[in-house]
Amino acid sequence: MQELERFLAAARNAPFSYPERGATRADAPAGYDHDHNRLRLGSGEALFERARLALERWEHFPPAWSRVHPRTSAPQVGASVCVAFHLFGLWWLNAARIVYRLDEAGPTRRAGFAYGTLSCHVERGEECFRIDREPDGSVWYDLGAFSRPAWWPVRLAKPLVRRLQARFVRDSQAALRAALRPVTDSAPPRGAE
Repeated sequence: MQELERFLAAARNAPFSYPERGATRADAPAGYDHDHNRLRLGSGEALFERARLALERWEHFPPAWSRVHPRTSAPQVGASVCVAFHLFGLWWLNAARIVYRLDEAGPTRRAGFAYGTLSCHVERGEECFRIDREPDGSVWYDLGAFSRPAWWPVRLAKPLVRRLQARFVRDSQAALRAALRPVTDSAPPRGAE
Protein backbone atom coordinates (compact mmCIF):
# COMPACT_ATOMS: atom_id res chain seq x y z
CA MET A 1 0.00 0.00 0.00
CA GLN A 2 2.84 2.41 0.77
CA GLU A 3 4.36 1.76 -2.66
CA LEU A 4 1.04 2.60 -4.32
CA GLU A 5 0.77 5.79 -2.31
CA ARG A 6 4.35 6.85 -3.21
CA PHE A 7 3.68 6.15 -6.88
CA LEU A 8 0.42 8.09 -6.76
CA ALA A 9 2.07 11.04 -5.01
CA ALA A 10 4.57 11.30 -7.89
CA ALA A 11 1.80 10.83 -10.47
CA ARG A 12 -0.20 13.77 -9.15
CA ASN A 13 2.41 16.09 -10.72
CA ALA A 14 2.80 14.10 -13.94
CA PRO A 15 1.45 15.59 -17.17
CA PHE A 16 -1.02 13.86 -19.47
CA SER A 17 0.78 11.73 -22.05
CA TYR A 18 -1.52 12.63 -24.97
CA PRO A 19 -2.98 15.91 -26.26
CA GLU A 20 -6.52 14.83 -27.24
CA ARG A 21 -8.13 15.02 -23.80
CA GLY A 22 -11.86 14.47 -23.83
CA ALA A 23 -11.86 12.82 -27.25
CA THR A 24 -13.74 9.75 -25.97
CA ARG A 25 -16.83 11.99 -26.01
CA ALA A 26 -16.83 11.91 -29.83
CA ASP A 27 -14.89 10.17 -32.58
CA ALA A 28 -11.53 8.86 -31.40
CA PRO A 29 -8.52 10.63 -32.92
CA ALA A 30 -6.38 9.18 -35.69
CA GLY A 31 -3.11 7.44 -34.86
CA TYR A 32 -4.51 5.29 -32.05
CA ASP A 33 -6.08 1.87 -31.67
CA HIS A 34 -9.80 2.38 -31.12
CA ASP A 35 -11.99 0.15 -28.98
CA HIS A 36 -15.70 0.33 -28.33
CA ASN A 37 -17.60 -2.36 -26.46
CA ARG A 38 -21.17 -2.47 -25.17
CA LEU A 39 -22.84 -4.99 -22.91
CA ARG A 40 -26.54 -5.05 -22.18
CA LEU A 41 -27.05 -5.33 -18.43
CA GLY A 42 -30.85 -5.47 -18.39
CA SER A 43 -33.44 -2.73 -18.06
CA GLY A 44 -34.95 -0.24 -15.68
CA GLU A 45 -34.06 2.79 -13.61
CA ALA A 46 -33.13 0.75 -10.54
CA LEU A 47 -30.56 -1.23 -12.52
CA PHE A 48 -29.19 1.98 -14.04
CA GLU A 49 -28.67 3.43 -10.55
CA ARG A 50 -27.00 0.27 -9.22
CA ALA A 51 -24.67 0.15 -12.25
CA ARG A 52 -23.85 3.85 -11.92
CA LEU A 53 -22.92 3.35 -8.27
CA ALA A 54 -20.81 0.30 -9.15
CA LEU A 55 -18.75 2.48 -11.53
CA GLU A 56 -18.37 5.10 -8.80
CA ARG A 57 -16.88 2.38 -6.56
CA TRP A 58 -14.56 1.08 -9.34
CA GLU A 59 -16.29 -2.32 -9.21
CA HIS A 60 -15.89 -2.69 -12.97
CA PHE A 61 -12.17 -3.37 -12.53
CA PRO A 62 -11.46 -7.13 -12.54
CA PRO A 63 -10.49 -7.96 -8.94
CA ALA A 64 -8.47 -11.03 -9.94
CA TRP A 65 -5.78 -8.99 -11.67
CA SER A 66 -6.32 -5.27 -11.21
CA ARG A 67 -6.48 -2.68 -8.45
CA VAL A 68 -7.30 1.02 -8.40
CA HIS A 69 -5.85 3.26 -5.72
CA PRO A 70 -7.42 5.18 -4.10
CA ARG A 71 -10.71 3.37 -4.40
CA THR A 72 -12.35 5.02 -1.42
CA SER A 73 -14.02 7.88 -3.25
CA ALA A 74 -15.93 8.41 -6.47
CA PRO A 75 -13.85 9.58 -9.45
CA GLN A 76 -13.54 13.38 -9.49
CA VAL A 77 -12.31 15.48 -12.41
CA GLY A 78 -8.62 16.23 -11.95
CA ALA A 79 -8.01 13.41 -9.46
CA SER A 80 -5.16 11.01 -10.21
CA VAL A 81 -5.37 7.27 -9.66
CA CYS A 82 -2.90 4.43 -9.68
CA VAL A 83 -4.08 1.50 -11.78
CA ALA A 84 -2.15 -1.66 -10.92
CA PHE A 85 -2.30 -4.81 -13.04
CA HIS A 86 -1.01 -8.20 -11.93
CA LEU A 87 0.49 -9.81 -15.03
CA PHE A 88 3.22 -12.40 -15.48
CA GLY A 89 3.76 -12.62 -11.74
CA LEU A 90 4.44 -8.87 -11.36
CA TRP A 91 2.41 -5.82 -10.45
CA TRP A 92 2.56 -3.10 -13.15
CA LEU A 93 1.75 0.39 -11.93
CA ASN A 94 0.19 2.97 -14.24
CA ALA A 95 -1.17 6.43 -13.53
CA ALA A 96 -4.25 8.10 -14.94
CA ARG A 97 -6.26 11.23 -14.23
CA ILE A 98 -10.02 11.75 -14.41
CA VAL A 99 -10.68 13.89 -17.49
CA TYR A 100 -14.45 14.28 -17.28
CA ARG A 101 -17.56 12.88 -15.66
CA LEU A 102 -20.92 12.16 -17.25
CA ASP A 103 -24.31 12.74 -15.69
CA GLU A 104 -26.68 13.37 -18.57
CA ALA A 105 -30.45 13.33 -18.56
CA GLY A 106 -32.23 13.23 -21.88
CA PRO A 107 -33.64 10.59 -24.13
CA THR A 108 -30.56 8.49 -23.34
CA ARG A 109 -29.48 8.85 -19.72
CA ARG A 110 -25.72 8.55 -19.20
CA ALA A 111 -23.45 8.34 -16.18
CA GLY A 112 -19.77 7.54 -15.89
CA PHE A 113 -16.34 9.01 -16.35
CA ALA A 114 -13.22 8.98 -18.49
CA TYR A 115 -9.61 8.88 -17.44
CA GLY A 116 -6.53 9.74 -19.42
CA THR A 117 -3.04 8.34 -19.18
CA LEU A 118 -0.23 10.24 -17.52
CA SER A 119 3.47 10.17 -18.41
CA CYS A 120 3.96 7.26 -15.96
CA HIS A 121 1.64 4.91 -17.88
CA VAL A 122 2.70 2.25 -20.41
CA GLU A 123 0.03 3.45 -22.86
CA ARG A 124 -1.10 6.83 -24.19
CA GLY A 125 -4.78 7.55 -24.51
CA GLU A 126 -8.11 7.71 -22.81
CA GLU A 127 -10.81 5.32 -21.65
CA CYS A 128 -14.45 6.07 -20.90
CA PHE A 129 -16.57 3.87 -18.62
CA ARG A 130 -20.25 4.65 -19.04
CA ILE A 131 -23.69 3.36 -18.11
CA ASP A 132 -26.47 4.20 -20.58
CA ARG A 133 -30.23 3.89 -20.10
CA GLU A 134 -31.77 4.05 -23.54
CA PRO A 135 -35.28 5.45 -24.24
CA ASP A 136 -36.64 1.87 -24.33
CA GLY A 137 -35.40 1.36 -20.74
CA SER A 138 -32.51 -0.95 -21.65
CA VAL A 139 -29.33 -0.45 -19.59
CA TRP A 140 -25.89 -0.83 -21.14
CA TYR A 141 -22.29 -0.83 -19.97
CA ASP A 142 -20.26 1.07 -22.56
CA LEU A 143 -16.45 1.09 -22.72
CA GLY A 144 -14.78 3.35 -25.26
CA ALA A 145 -11.05 3.88 -25.58
CA PHE A 146 -8.25 5.02 -27.79
CA SER A 147 -4.66 4.08 -27.04
CA ARG A 148 -1.20 3.47 -28.36
CA PRO A 149 1.98 2.23 -26.68
CA ALA A 150 4.00 4.83 -24.81
CA TRP A 151 7.22 2.85 -24.30
CA TRP A 152 9.23 0.88 -26.86
CA PRO A 153 8.90 -2.48 -24.98
CA VAL A 154 5.14 -2.08 -25.15
CA ARG A 155 5.36 -1.31 -28.89
CA LEU A 156 7.35 -4.52 -29.38
CA ALA A 157 4.73 -6.50 -27.47
CA LYS A 158 1.75 -4.80 -29.12
CA PRO A 159 -0.06 -8.03 -30.17
CA LEU A 160 0.13 -9.24 -26.57
CA VAL A 161 -0.95 -5.83 -25.26
CA ARG A 162 -4.00 -5.86 -27.56
CA ARG A 163 -4.96 -9.33 -26.27
CA LEU A 164 -4.62 -8.06 -22.69
CA GLN A 165 -6.81 -5.06 -23.52
CA ALA A 166 -9.48 -7.42 -24.92
CA ARG A 167 -9.17 -9.54 -21.78
CA PHE A 168 -9.64 -6.44 -19.63
CA VAL A 169 -12.89 -5.63 -21.48
CA ARG A 170 -14.25 -9.17 -20.98
CA ASP A 171 -13.21 -9.28 -17.32
CA SER A 172 -14.50 -5.76 -16.69
CA GLN A 173 -17.88 -6.70 -18.09
CA ALA A 174 -17.92 -9.82 -15.90
CA ALA A 175 -16.85 -7.81 -12.82
CA LEU A 176 -19.65 -5.29 -13.35
CA ARG A 177 -22.21 -8.06 -13.84
CA ALA A 178 -20.99 -9.71 -10.62
CA ALA A 179 -21.30 -6.39 -8.77
CA LEU A 180 -24.93 -6.11 -9.92
CA ARG A 181 -26.02 -9.58 -8.80
CA PRO A 182 -28.64 -9.51 -6.06
CA VAL A 183 -27.13 -9.79 -2.60
CA THR A 184 -28.19 -13.03 -0.94
CA ASP A 185 -27.64 -14.08 2.61
CA SER A 186 -26.15 -17.56 2.46
CA ALA A 187 -25.46 -17.75 6.20
CA PRO A 188 -27.64 -20.22 8.13
CA PRO A 189 -30.30 -18.68 10.34
CA ARG A 190 -29.24 -17.93 13.92
CA GLY A 191 -29.55 -20.98 16.14
CA ALA A 192 -29.63 -23.39 13.17
CA GLU A 193 -26.06 -24.55 13.74
